[in-house]
Amino acid sequence: MDIVTKRIYEPAAPDDGQRVLIMRLWPRGIRKERVSVWLKELGPVPPLLRAYLDDAITWPQYTRRYLAGLARPEAQAAIAEVGERATHGRVTLLCGCADEARCHRSLLRAYLLDSARASSGRTTDARARRRPRRRARDVGRRRRRRRT
Repeated sequence: MDIVTKRIYEPAAPDDGQRVLIMRLWPRGIRKERVSVWLKELGPVPPLLRAYLDDAITWPQYTRRYLAGLARPEAQAAIAEVGERATHGRVTLLCGCADEARCHRSLLRAYLLDSARASSGRTTDARARRRPRRRARDVGRRRRRRRT
């Protein structure tokens, strides 16, 4: 999956592929021709964005709430559309935020890439992640040590 992020105010490049706008409100001064599709459901909900911009919540709190909001059915439908577009080539996620490190487009990109890895079968087997079972004799030894 080839997903990149870019600020909407940067000029379009030929290698951008599908340009997906992920903001709730249309950015000022941007023509509709500069965007392939507008998926406003992938933008943060207004109360969350307002709380973050007003410094009522921290970046880790914002991150946690934004990612939890992606579980909404309408957001999942938009995520599926981005995934479908990504199967046909590069997708560029667009947003107006100046700081990419503190923007939901970077969170969404990481979410999409992680979910693509998980669905491709690269995750480890659940049995391999479990802790090894204790043997009954090991448990008995520990009990005896505690008693003395």
